[in-house]
Amino acid sequence: MTDNPVRVWDPLVRLFHWSLVAAFVTAYFTGDEESMVHIYAGYFILGLLVFRIVWGLVGTRHARFSDFLYSPRRTLQYLKSLRAGKPEHYLGHNPAGGWMVILLLVSLSLATWTGLQAYGQEGHGPLAGGGEVTLIAPAMADEDGDERAGHEGRHEGSEGDEEFWEELHEFFANLTVFLVVIHIAGVVVTGRMHRENLVRAMITGDKPAA
Repeated sequence: MTDNPVRVWDPLVRLFHWSLVAAFVTAYFTGDEESMVHIYAGYFILGLLVFRIVWGLVGTRHARFSDFLYSPRRTLQYLKSLRAGKPEHYLGHNPAGGWMVILLLVSLSLATWTGLQAYGQEGHGPLAGGGEVTLIAPAMADEDGDERAGHEGRHEGSEGDEEFWEELHEFFANLTVFLVVIHIAGVVVTGRMHRENLVRAMITGDKPAA
């Protein structure tokens, strides 16, 4: 490695990355509360995912999927070099890291979609069936004057359907956490092997040139 830094991650990729971290943590730890914070965080994650997919097609070089999606053979070759302690160096995502990005995007997309389905069973959100669609459940006042979500509004789906989607939503949320743990472990291992600070690189956008 040389000390000359090379700009790898553009500002939008870095903003997406850390915004997604904050939004997912917020959504995950407010999921059991059925709070408006959880719903807003979910919509924000959906917006981030749409942006990343578009940016993966038309963005800067290392942001594009074409830059880090490698064949299974190339990925296996990289994993073998990693196991041997002499991993091949990639300026952008390595093959394993690239596929992890895809897995995370898919898992997050499914978590968001199933969350919208569960919300739709309560008669709210873009997937609510029939009648007027509301993205957010309207606040209603109870007898004490306290505000609460208007779950007494339209209940389009059965309790069984709602429970089904909620369980799927929880499954994909937990799957995402599992993938995040593997992702962090991969960042630590490959960072040490290549003597790179990959966390700092995602903050500054720069990596040392090979």
